[in-house]
Amino acid sequence: MSAISADRLLRHAERDVATRPGPVTSGAASLGRFVLRRTTRDRLTVDDVVPGRTPQRHVYGAEGTLAVGAVDAHVTVLDERAYAAFVREGAIGFGRGFIERWWTSDDPVAVVQFAIRNMEGLDRVRNRTRRWTGWISDPVRKALPRDSRERNREDIGAHYDIGNDFFSLFLDETMTYSSAVWPNPDASLADASRHKYDLLLDRLGVGPGDHLLEIGTGWGGMALRAAERGARVTTTTISSEQHAEATRRVREAGFADRVTLLTDDWRDLIGTYDAVVSIEMIEAVDWRDYDAYFATIDRSLKPGGRAAIQAICLPDDRWERAKNTEDFIRRFVFPNGFLPSVGAIGDSIGRATSMHVVAVDDYTEHYAETLHRWRVEFDAQLPAVADLGLDERFQRLWRMYLAYCEAAFLERHCLLHQLTFQR
Repeated sequence: MSAISADRLLRHAERDVATRPGPVTSGAASLGRFVLRRTTRDRLTVDDVVPGRTPQRHVYGAEGTLAVGAVDAHVTVLDERAYAAFVREGAIGFGRGFIERWWTSDDPVAVVQFAIRNMEGLDRVRNRTRRWTGWISDPVRKALPRDSRERNREDIGAHYDIGNDFFSLFLDETMTYSSAVWPNPDASLADASRHKYDLLLDRLGVGPGDHLLEIGTGWGGMALRAAERGARVTTTTISSEQHAEATRRVREAGFADRVTLLTDDWRDLIGTYDAVVSIEMIEAVDWRDYDAYFATIDRSLKPGGRAAIQAICLPDDRWERAKNTEDFIRRFVFPNGFLPSVGAIGDSIGRATSMHVVAVDDYTEHYAETLHRWRVEFDAQLPAVADLGLDERFQRLWRMYLAYCEAAFLERHCLLHQLTFQR
């Protein structure tokens, strides 16, 4: 399954006419260097070693001694199409260039941090512009057809069905593919993953005899943790690979009598439960469907019941613009994925449900650490990744994905929240 699903992601990275060598590409390279000369924060050293040209070194950003905490990044440009892709496609082209090895870096996290810090001013302008124009574009977008359930399954499969053998190479023993939360700096990643589950279960008050609905099974980590507490769990995923592995793990743990595993779409769930949990699943829900998503959680809860979600969020001031645009992650890693904001979630809760927000907890720094550990382990497992039939382009895609996200959380360009609601 690995090569098939990986190919679905890599199809988005195919070269196009705008990034073929030639006069257009050379012009874009000049424009790209002009943009870089406008940077003022931190430092980026670029070594141009394009074949057929004299090697050159360019230094961009702050001059003199760097301040404490400043980023000192380094890039090697191997093909001038790196500039063309960046100029034409922004973050998408930036990632495309790394996938195609038009540029490389020993520390791509620092490169992404440099980019985020130097784009802040432009981002503020773009955010304000979007707030002024949203009243025109939003009604048009809302009127467009939603993705079908079949398309949703294909999108989920493109990422999660790369294969259980693949994900087990860099995830911890709990097979948790969401942020851990460290109880103390010395805890292992696996212990921090379990602690995250415990935090959510404690928020929900889940104990022996309670019936928990989980939207988004993953590989069964939360379901197993809740079952260990004596709870009954009904959990659903639309990833065939995850369902198969979670079923195996539940059976092996001896909890088949407590855990029911479904392959139902969230829109098709029925029944009422003592509590509902959903960990980093809302990122697969179209913003136009937030009201329906939270209404499903609401009707699944018994009166007085609690729900909790863990969500990767955008800052509220970027959400209006981002909801109608595409970035590297959405194009190459999570097809048609979308990040909410705390404000957007709160608006939907108030508009479409009888629930109210009782807690919002910020664990952003924990995701940066989680991603760092995944990235280090992934790099250590590259020979095993290749043995699964996943080629160098896919490996570079995944390395950029992990680095891109780690930098985003380090810079609070993306946030991690646990939100608790009560009906």
